[in-house]
Amino acid sequence: MNRTLIVIATCAAVLGLVVAVGAQILHDGLSTRATPTKMESLVARNLRHLAIPSGARRQVDPVVSSNEIAHQGMLHFADHCASCHGNDGGGDSLLGKGLYPKPPDLRLEETQKLSDGELFWIIENGVRFTGMPGFGNPGTQEDSWKLVRFIRHLPQLRAEERSEMERNNPKSPGDRLEEKQEEDFLNGGQPAPVQPSEHHHH
Repeated sequence: MNRTLIVIATCAAVLGLVVAVGAQILHDGLSTRATPTKMESLVARNLRHLAIPSGARRQVDPVVSSNEIAHQGMLHFADHCASCHGNDGGGDSLLGKGLYPKPPDLRLEETQKLSDGELFWIIENGVRFTGMPGFGNPGTQEDSWKLVRFIRHLPQLRAEERSEMERNNPKSPGDRLEEKQEEDFLNGGQPAPVQPSEHHHH
């Protein structure tokens, strides 16, 4: 009898949760501008934890620490990760603001308390139902471990490091053209013609 009551109570709780989530979706729509509720964030964190194999959590970074390794991790982050996470890891980027859920602030305890193995697994495999893709490909594991090392450094990121990262962020064709025009002008070329600005609405 007690077992039956437990099953009924569990089913009622799950049904209630489904109804609550459905009501929220109907009320707020599916906009990525919304902010996840505390309950949603808590459930997502716990599901992420359960999804990472225990053996993966215990993995240790095999890359030997050095200034050069740290520098390589920083440049790799600037080129591959900053478009969503921002150079400082805070997630306050143009792409990051448009994702649901928003990228986590990698400097905060919620990320920093993850084991090296958990961070590595997330980089390699991604996280379902978020904007985080899996970057794991044959021969890329060392790059992922370097990223783990750099993520650990983010809370102490210096202004000069951030400036170097900005110089190494991916550039659009327009950015490259503007840089070339400036370089040509500084090297004695003719002043670059003013390009009409284009406004794209997405």
